[in-house]
Amino acid sequence: MTISTIDESQRKVARVGKAARIAGFTFLFYIAAGIASLILFSRAPDAEGIAAKLASIAQHTTEMRVSVLLSLPICFSALVLGVTLYSITREQDPTLAMLAMICRVAEGLVGIFFPTTLGLLWLATSTSAQALDIGAVNALSAFLLQMGAWSLSAIFFAVGSTLFSWLLLRGRMIPVALAWLGVLASVLLVVILPLQLAGLFGGSVNWSGPVTWLMWLPMLVFEVALALWLLIKGVAMPTPNVASSRAD
Repeated sequence: MTISTIDESQRKVARVGKAARIAGFTFLFYIAAGIASLILFSRAPDAEGIAAKLASIAQHTTEMRVSVLLSLPICFSALVLGVTLYSITREQDPTLAMLAMICRVAEGLVGIFFPTTLGLLWLATSTSAQALDIGAVNALSAFLLQMGAWSLSAIFFAVGSTLFSWLLLRGRMIPVALAWLGVLASVLLVVILPLQLAGLFGGSVNWSGPVTWLMWLPMLVFEVALALWLLIKGVAMPTPNVASSRAD
């Protein structure tokens, strides 16, 4: 083994270690900010009927605006996770790692729901909106509230998480049990979320319902455990991809 090969190996270890630490911190921030934003957004329209929901939003404008502010770092966190996890797993399979990164990038872009939240705020507080026909206001409000429940961004998240978890498992880069938890939790979401988007399996996501929380609980446990592992232990260098080695 030449000196240049040793130096290259050391640089690779350092790069992967740095990416793991960044990913671990970003996971924790992503989870905390996401839960906080979800709680704030869900509490504001917590009432029965469109008119009552708009009245509740008007009384909770601060929570809605904070939810909007949290959305931006949440979206950037998805981008950071896509890049760092790609950096960690690309030696195992660059094609799958690239696809997983694209899914996480799409999650960050699709997840920007500023128009939804700001539209509800405008309908609830603007004097111009109050001059509109009540039927139009109710229809538009119902549409915007439904948009907040659609899970297209979550589907991109689930697919990206499935691919990254599989690569971490295949490369034995984290404990096998933890990697399998990530694969199974992600596949569960990949199966159920499209059905909900199509109006099946309970319809759109309802964060006040126990089914939604039970569906997401394995993923929450996995991501918290993975974040702590990445921060404390980092990742092992991936097991060589036998097929790629033979091709080389």
